[in-house]
Amino acid sequence: MTATAATNDGGRLVANIMYFARVLRNAGIPIGPGKVMDALRAVIAVGVANREDFYWTLHAVFVDRHDRHDLFDQAFRIFWRGPRISERLQPVRQPAIGGDGEKGTGETIARRIAEALKIAGAATETKEVSPDEEIQLDAAMTWSRTEVLRNKDFEKMTAHEIEAARKEIAKMRLAIADVPTRRYRANPAGARADMRATLRAALRFGGDFIPLKKRSIRRRPPPLVAICDISGSMERYSRMLIHFLHAMTGVRGRVDTFLFGTRLTNVTRWLRYKDVDVAFAKLGAAVEDWSGGTRIGRCVGEFNRKWSRRVLGQGAIVLLITDGLDRDAGAGLNKEMERLHKSCRRLIWLNPLLRYDQFEPKSVGIRAIMPHVDEFRSAHNLDSLSDVVAALNEKEAGRYKDMAKWRELAQ
Repeated sequence: MTATAATNDGGRLVANIMYFARVLRNAGIPIGPGKVMDALRAVIAVGVANREDFYWTLHAVFVDRHDRHDLFDQAFRIFWRGPRISERLQPVRQPAIGGDGEKGTGETIARRIAEALKIAGAATETKEVSPDEEIQLDAAMTWSRTEVLRNKDFEKMTAHEIEAARKEIAKMRLAIADVPTRRYRANPAGARADMRATLRAALRFGGDFIPLKKRSIRRRPPPLVAICDISGSMERYSRMLIHFLHAMTGVRGRVDTFLFGTRLTNVTRWLRYKDVDVAFAKLGAAVEDWSGGTRIGRCVGEFNRKWSRRVLGQGAIVLLITDGLDRDAGAGLNKEMERLHKSCRRLIWLNPLLRYDQFEPKSVGIRAIMPHVDEFRSAHNLDSLSDVVAALNEKEAGRYKDMAKWRELAQ
């Protein structure tokens, strides 16, 4: 049967391809209307007589990165397997696909696809499903939304879990501990005498009475500067961390955010939009190097030359968010990181790779960054982000004691 005949037969093939694209989009693969139209044209050109040709036709249109192959493969096998939902969900109950250790296991991918099927409404044969099968489906979809969600890796979350995590991130509040400045403020209980204010007050009484005025050091929260990696290896985490930075920007002032992959982009003005959808739409139009390579040394060097004097005053705290995997093999990174470290009050490195128990700083980029950071923390789930907020809120004395271990391992 040709694709043209299938499309004329009630439009079932067209509707199924649209449903399949919706499932992939809900599972985490970005697919827009343009790709759906490309897929329809490709299927019409190739035909559906051969299942393998049909598979690779859709694969060529919908999959643009190697790490999305497993997700597409299992979604295809589940969606196009048979007419009954119980048959489609049979592979979901079997963790058949093995992951690469970093992008999630087959069981995680299967659960994400099952959730995407439920969201997309792809199982149109609900009338044929028995009550027992519905109960099994409900049991497969239930998990704790309090403990499990806070400890679950962003990379392994389903579409519903990601949305719930975004809502939790929006509730976070950042109150960085105040630091002393070089300025003073009037304070009757201050430890220093304010001679200028005292003389001005004495003039009011003609010198007969001299009231002693006092002052104390003014304290205020330091600026917060975030430099976030948006390369391909950081895609899933960087999007959640940008939500975190958007929440931080909305509740306090003096937060500057920079995104980098192969170039550096200042996105502070767009993150100040209260509507997160508007903010991300502006980001998408302004940033051109999403999910590409990483040139950490070049981008940090550009920040040091163009932006450090503007945003790193008054004891700024810097959040460097990257996995340390550098396309340029750490060229110039050590020098630029040293300059960045000397320009700020605290330099905190957030690395999603730290989620692995057996993580070791072996890459050139990681070894170049490690000697110049004050804290090394993970940022892969809600609990780790809560720890970052707590670290920013606490006082500096005795705040972090693990850097000696990491610097020794990086040598």
